[in-house]
Amino acid sequence: MRDRQASIGLRAKTGRTIAVVLSGPPGSPQVLKRLELSLVNPRLPATYQPYHEVMELPWAEGQVAVRKFSKAIEQIASKALAQLIRNVQAEDYSVCGVGIVGAPERNLDKIGSPHIRAHAAEGVLFRHVLEVAARTNRLRSRVFPEHDFNQLAATDLGFTARELEGCLSELGRSVGRPWRADEKKAAAAAWLALRSFGKSKGKTGIRRSK
Repeated sequence: MRDRQASIGLRAKTGRTIAVVLSGPPGSPQVLKRLELSLVNPRLPATYQPYHEVMELPWAEGQVAVRKFSKAIEQIASKALAQLIRNVQAEDYSVCGVGIVGAPERNLDKIGSPHIRAHAAEGVLFRHVLEVAARTNRLRSRVFPEHDFNQLAATDLGFTARELEGCLSELGRSVGRPWRADEKKAAAAAWLALRSFGKSKGKTGIRRSK
């Protein structure tokens, strides 16, 4: 029986996701893993930028045509997350949940430029496939919009934005570089998942940088 718990944070990007796994009590987590998961199949080039593949079609037709690519990406994401979960479990941790940061739902019909719309649609798609992956792997999840996420996370965790930045920087010291904004967002999402789905909600023990 696994008594130690961990959570996964995912920062959705086009074709990939930055993943950070946190372990320990929700009040004072530590970084267990930091990695990047590919969400594309090299043998299916359309999975890299699926909406670009159908960009020349009228928007309504493109949405239909892209479905076969999005289904393939969902399967890739589900398998990648399943493998990460197995790797965490192999270290005798149970995964309590996942936090996902990515592009929010939006009305893409109003974007006039097909190229800009393709980029926006892919942002939404690659966040959505991570949600599907979490459900497929029977993981509880919280989903966060990328805009204003830092402030939302700080408020939820009981920090000021500056204090949270200090805590996230401190968390990254154990794993070294790269520890950029995307890794910090993934770590914050994992922390929020750990707080939401972990066994206890102890007081925060990470030193707050001044």
